[in-house]
Amino acid sequence: MDLPGLPVSCTCVRIPTLRAHAEAITIETEKPVDLDRAYAVLNSSPGVAVADDLSANVYPMPLTATRKYDVEVGRVRKNDVFGERTLPSPLFYDLHTVSDNGLDLFVCGDQLLRGAALNAVIIAEEVCLK
Repeated sequence: MDLPGLPVSCTCVRIPTLRAHAEAITIETEKPVDLDRAYAVLNSSPGVAVADDLSANVYPMPLTATRKYDVEVGRVRKNDVFGERTLPSPLFYDLHTVSDNGLDLFVCGDQLLRGAALNAVIIAEEVCLK
């Protein structure tokens, strides 16, 4: 993405799995998030496989990410923390703050196939092409 100043907050989720890592990621954006555009970017990104159909129980999981080079991405949704604005609260009859300037997603990948070593090779290949 070539955005070294992009603020990103990650939570690593470590559970006993054979060879996969998972992270919950929160991204703060400068502009309101368009979920359709976010999905389009994710679907067109090399090394990413969108797994996000909650009605069919399809989301990133260590079991389904194992033995794949691509990282599974899912549970994509707007984050209500960033870029605050005040709206009437439906529950408490007062004001509450919501936002469209953030994105949450969950990723899961095979740590042996798509870990530091493969990423280093991909970066080296890109550098050699330039």
